[in-house]
Amino acid sequence: MNLSEIGYRRVVVKLGTSVLTSGSNKLDRAHMVELARQMAQMMKAGVEVVLCTSGAIAAGREHLGYPKLADTMANKQLLAAVGQSQLILAWSQLFALYGLHVGQLLLTRADLHDRERYLNARDSLNALLAQGIIPIINENDAVATTEIKVGDNDNLSARAALLCDADLLVLLTDQKGLFDADPRSNPDAKLIKQVVNIDDSLRMLAGGAVSGLGTGGMATKLEAADIARRAGIEVVIASGHQQDVIANALCKQQVGTHFTALENPLESRKQWILAGPATKGKVVLDSGAVQAVTAKGRSLLSKGIIEVSGQFERGATLQIVDEQGREYARGMTRYSARDLNKIAGQHSDDIEAILGYDYGDAVVHRNDMVVL
Repeated sequence: MNLSEIGYRRVVVKLGTSVLTSGSNKLDRAHMVELARQMAQMMKAGVEVVLCTSGAIAAGREHLGYPKLADTMANKQLLAAVGQSQLILAWSQLFALYGLHVGQLLLTRADLHDRERYLNARDSLNALLAQGIIPIINENDAVATTEIKVGDNDNLSARAALLCDADLLVLLTDQKGLFDADPRSNPDAKLIKQVVNIDDSLRMLAGGAVSGLGTGGMATKLEAADIARRAGIEVVIASGHQQDVIANALCKQQVGTHFTALENPLESRKQWILAGPATKGKVVLDSGAVQAVTAKGRSLLSKGIIEVSGQFERGATLQIVDEQGREYARGMTRYSARDLNKIAGQHSDDIEAILGYDYGDAVVHRNDMVVL
């Protein structure tokens, strides 16, 4: 497939339990290999793919021979603990057929709400993608409780799309998309091909889960679509059994229901930074760094910092000022105050030698910065 035909550079693909089991009580490995083939095709064409997969509990039940267990949190965690290894093993074997490696990230809501853990997860994702490895994301059901769960993989996939700065989220389910009526009971129901605005009338159209195997229905997919599109990410809800559905979605062909993005991710991130917590510290830049940040749209590098004030950790929002104290920008720092005091004025290439580690060349990346 030609790169010129593909309209996206990074995509998150979410696969529901009903897609992975094809409505049965076990993983449909024949269909999984077809989905892996499509994702491998996109990777070979230069698109970075992140997979958010359901199915751990279903895989656990299958591996243990469908035991009769009480419907308790502990037993769900038991099944998830057993099934998670089986699920990642299956994906690892399937992608290996196409010469691709996978890496697993198990997340909870706490990982996404805590800034430092959020940044660590983002760094892990980006490191995997940089090496051509497919990140496979799932909720950490084996240890998560109700209080710390995201709750469903639709919403988890939307947050993963924000985490990795994707430009497309593909939610694959057992339905062809969003309909103007329930297609299970109304034969005249029509597929809604394009959604520009998610309102209460649209939410009323969303039903529950069909198979009973998964934790999300169309309502959670609408929630996920709303989260993603507010961050500038396009969304497609489509049938996971439609031929070449992933490839067609990435080539912007009509499949399922397409949700347009409200704004680009940079603007969304700017609004979050401006509306977020109060700044925790300040960095003073020399004139060259001020020019690079404000006029040239560059990231803030350690070389241009001449003074650091405040006590803050990695992920805090900082004021970025000139030598006269005029504030030019705000942004999220990749380094703590302790680290910045050591590397201020030093070249980016020397950060690892000074600290013994590094979180990248930029102190504040341009995507995490608002120029005022």
